[in-house]
Amino acid sequence: MAGAAGPGTGPGAAGGDGDDSLYPIAVLIDELRNEDVQLRLNSIKKLSTIALALGVERTRTELLPFLTDTIYDEDEVLLALAEQLGNFTGLVGGPDFAHCLLPPLESLATVEETVVRDKAVESLRQISQEHTSVALEAHFVPLVKRLASGDWFTSRTSACGLFSVCYPRASSAVKAEIRQHFRSLCSDDTPMVRRAAASKLGEFAKVLELDSVKSEIVPLFTNLASDEQDSVRLLAVEACVSIAQLLSQDDLEALVMPTLRQAAEDKSWRVRYMVADKFSELQKAVGPKITLNDLIPAFQNLLKDCEAEVRAAAAHKVKELCENLPTEGRETIIMNQILPFIKELVSDTNQHVKSALASVIMGLSTILGKENTIEHLLPLFLAQLKDECPEVRLNIISNLDCVNEVIGIRQLSQSLLPAIVELAEDAKWRVRLAIIEYMPLLAGQLGVEFFDEKLNSLCMAWLVDHVYAIREAATNNLMKLVQKFGTEWAQNTIVPKVLVMANDPNYLHRMTTLFCINALSEACGQEITTKQMLPIVLKMAGDQVANVRFNVAKSLQKIGPILDTDALQEEVKPVLQKLGQDEDMDVKYFAQEAISAVAQRLTKLDFPVKDNEEPSAPGADKNHFLRPRGPGEDTGKAHRERAARVVSEETVEAARFRGTDAAKVSSPRGETTPAPGTRAVRVPSVSSLEEECGKEA
Repeated sequence: MAGAAGPGTGPGAAGGDGDDSLYPIAVLIDELRNEDVQLRLNSIKKLSTIALALGVERTRTELLPFLTDTIYDEDEVLLALAEQLGNFTGLVGGPDFAHCLLPPLESLATVEETVVRDKAVESLRQISQEHTSVALEAHFVPLVKRLASGDWFTSRTSACGLFSVCYPRASSAVKAEIRQHFRSLCSDDTPMVRRAAASKLGEFAKVLELDSVKSEIVPLFTNLASDEQDSVRLLAVEACVSIAQLLSQDDLEALVMPTLRQAAEDKSWRVRYMVADKFSELQKAVGPKITLNDLIPAFQNLLKDCEAEVRAAAAHKVKELCENLPTEGRETIIMNQILPFIKELVSDTNQHVKSALASVIMGLSTILGKENTIEHLLPLFLAQLKDECPEVRLNIISNLDCVNEVIGIRQLSQSLLPAIVELAEDAKWRVRLAIIEYMPLLAGQLGVEFFDEKLNSLCMAWLVDHVYAIREAATNNLMKLVQKFGTEWAQNTIVPKVLVMANDPNYLHRMTTLFCINALSEACGQEITTKQMLPIVLKMAGDQVANVRFNVAKSLQKIGPILDTDALQEEVKPVLQKLGQDEDMDVKYFAQEAISAVAQRLTKLDFPVKDNEEPSAPGADKNHFLRPRGPGEDTGKAHRERAARVVSEETVEAARFRGTDAAKVSSPRGETTPAPGTRAVRVPSVSSLEEECGKEA
């Protein structure tokens, strides 16, 4: 691209008469020819700016030909160009000149890189909607024909995505030509072209007349579904969904179902996998009658397929299949034709199959009802709760709410507890993390008595896990449990156990105590926080580990809004002042942050707002809006002086709270100077960052 002739030859050319204001545009144009790929890419991304500066006429006559001639570039540059041109219609003069954008996009649609071709086709589809019917036949349809007849497979694959957008508005004669070109591509010698045609077959069928679908699309579908390449055959399965939606039941049975039955038994597992993956869509498309006669037997075969990937894909669709069956007779069909195969999958040798089934099997309980669930499904649930694979047990537990609605969770409680305990102690920390996230749901379903008896100890054990992410999740879990069971339960059951950890020899566990207090304080309220939690936090201010001490400062800042004025003044203030003089820089920093926050709270509490007044800033003159302005009076100046005075009062109050003799001193002009020993920004140390980021102990 470097050295190619561009639109204009310098700044003056871009500016017409050498206008200096257009010099940046000239720079962008020059960058289109630059040898540096990044500069060319940046310039392409600002192509609309260049076009606006050049005007519609010069954009059409100079910029677009230049872009067309310099298509051979790096893929990332071409991708950006293809994206930009899709939104260029207004910059070339509107829909009447949209055809001017076709040449560069046609060239982009033939390049070797698939991503660039796809983006060019996307832009061409977008521009086609802006063509008039006459312009479409005069300019767009010939482009599609050229691409479809190209020597290289790249152009022919791009053409497959353009037939459906130009067909509806074409004349009858042109429609026949378009169908002929599409037929040719469906039987192309190159597998990549047939694959592209198969992927667009369903989309093209939707815009054709019904007679053409029966006479032309269905034979094409049949041929593609029996192609020698399995990558083509599996795409034909996807097209089957769209074709089936267009045909009547009789036509479906005669024209489509033989091919679909063949696909469900294809020698390639990838094709059978596609059938299983699209089974719900196929079921809705063919209707209930064909589902019962043809799809149910095919689904049974997929559930016992020799390939685990196929069985797993079919197992994922069990619930959707059952939900979409006709209400009348659904229970009988499931019990007689589906459930026997499900029972075999529960003991499948592949863990992915069992995990897929476990993620949906609980949903069958709402379909089959209480009696059938207890008699037939409950044994399967219990077996899966004892499965050796943790993902299987986890998927069952995560969907317990479905069973709880039908039979209640007590039926599972005896088997549920061992499964939860095993997951809670699993060697993989992500499994432990997942079961923690479901604990509030389990607690709500099992009730407070069962939880206290069986699961409370687990929740407390997670607080001392060696992985920070587990300790953090356990802290949030306690907060959710308090919200569910109430503050009285928290005061009697949770808070005492959390506070005991403050004396733990491991400093990470002592820090977890502070994290728990941060989370529980808001849920527990002022009384419990002040009487039970605050004394422990204040005591920990003398901890030997600096990380604990600066987390004490952060905790006091966190719980400050919950405490009353007396506690802040008499208990919190002295501790923060002491931490502010700590030898560790991090402790000092966080203590000063907490001092500022608490000082602002005390300042607000010193200026109570009456019930019949709107809240306002401390020291503000509530009546200044009502006073008439005197001659020559500068109200803006008064506002600035008042704001400066309020800020000065607050900073001095904060300084007094810190216990320093000199803080920020306000000058007569409202300027402030930092007091000795203070600093504006403090960067935490590595030790604090490691703890914050959740490094393992």
